[in-house]
Amino acid sequence: MTAEKSRLYGAVAGAVLLAGLGGFAVAKLADGSDLATPAPDAAHHEASPPALSMTADQLRAAGVVVERFAVGALASEVVAQATVVAAPDGQAVLTARAAGAITRIFKRIGDPVRPGEALAVVESREAGQIAAERSAAAARADLAQKTLARERRLFEQRVSARQDYEQAQAEAAAANAEARRAQAAAGTADLTADGRGVLVSSPIAGRITAASVSLGAFVQPESELFRIADPARLQVEAAISGPDAPRVAPGDRVMVETAGGTTLEGRVRAITPALDPQTGAATALLELPSAGLQPGQQLRARIVTRAPAGAGAAGAGAVVVPDEAVQSLEGRDVVFLRTAQGFQARPVTVGRRSAGRAEIVAGLAPGQAVATRNAFLLKAELGKAESGHD
Repeated sequence: MTAEKSRLYGAVAGAVLLAGLGGFAVAKLADGSDLATPAPDAAHHEASPPALSMTADQLRAAGVVVERFAVGALASEVVAQATVVAAPDGQAVLTARAAGAITRIFKRIGDPVRPGEALAVVESREAGQIAAERSAAAARADLAQKTLARERRLFEQRVSARQDYEQAQAEAAAANAEARRAQAAAGTADLTADGRGVLVSSPIAGRITAASVSLGAFVQPESELFRIADPARLQVEAAISGPDAPRVAPGDRVMVETAGGTTLEGRVRAITPALDPQTGAATALLELPSAGLQPGQQLRARIVTRAPAGAGAAGAGAVVVPDEAVQSLEGRDVVFLRTAQGFQARPVTVGRRSAGRAEIVAGLAPGQAVATRNAFLLKAELGKAESGHD
């Protein structure tokens, strides 16, 4: 009897245990705690675009260029080739003031020069003649002044007639005029102190960009000896094609890209009213910071003009960026927006593309800074960062 009761109690306890387990399982299914639901962090990650931390030093080391862009459209941009040239008052061509032989050379190509500094000496027979005429004219003027002083005293003492005094005055005036002419001729020739040669001097400050001189060479007055350029007095000239020339006006904003990746912002200062008969292009003069530019440097200019007539709403409100600024990330077009900590991959909608430029019609506001040159490096770094987290 005791054994039967034990078996009965064991069966009841087992049933109670199974019922408890079953109720626990039903409760778990009812509250859905075992169902796979998105974690709050994952949802937040989906809402926030991927970000990449990068300091300014890392940015410079990677060669990533950041630019800001205003509202524009591909139809409102004019792309042109530009050249850095010396301004009219920033260059000088030096010639000899008289025919002769070069006896001394003080400067070479690349050397800096100051205004009035001598670069070479040309020994010349003409210089000797000019110096002799200056000395003779000065002596005649001195004699005429002494004669005038004597005649004045005699006239005041009523010893000499007024006619003699007036004649001395006229001769003194003529002698002084001749002395001034001879002195001016000597100054124009820039004579040396001994009067045997002429100095070849620079009228401006700058650097020597060309020199065609050698000791002992005989040169004529019209022969070019040196060419000077002032790096601080430069201008940028852009060749605008005939169809685009009417769209460009003074005051238009311009972005200039150098071969080294530097971007300079400026304005159109002026544009020629007529096309060059040989090239069929107009020349636009651009106002840009001259720092870092060199005469002869080739640039790529993008002029943001007024919207062409009849353009309609195509591209209205778009931001035009270089094609290389748009990267593909997880099947989406993105640009890397500059932030205080680094960059953020911002999804964008790309419109038209042309001549290495792309219209961003959504996702990027005017004035925001984005990575342009070497933006693909940011994409690669972002991929490395995400792989490390995995």
